[in-house]
Amino acid sequence: MPDVREEFEHRLADLGEFIRTQREVARMSVRKLAELAGVSNPYLSQIERGLRKPSAEILQQIAKGLQISAETLYERAGILDPEARGLHGVREAIAADPLLTPEQQQALLNVYESFVGSRR
Repeated sequence: MPDVREEFEHRLADLGEFIRTQREVARMSVRKLAELAGVSNPYLSQIERGLRKPSAEILQQIAKGLQISAETLYERAGILDPEARGLHGVREAIAADPLLTPEQQQALLNVYESFVGSRR
């Protein structure tokens, strides 16, 4: 059974990997996302590598920069219980699917945006 520290480190690594994947799917550089989130490049890089635990406020800023819901990042960080959230949005479901490559995720997001974007 993993101890609390190992679980915490695993959660940080998972959160960082998820943020990096979403940034790559969005075809965004670390510099650009850091700028959008209002954090430094080194700090964002440390988050992506699982070395830093960002605050809820920073997660919200990162989510805004990635155009995903903050709740998705809160769940990954262990701040929010996934069961309390209910149904995920389409973007989050695509982003969370481990069977899809970043290219496949981007293709699905493009198709989805082409449908819902025309309705706005």
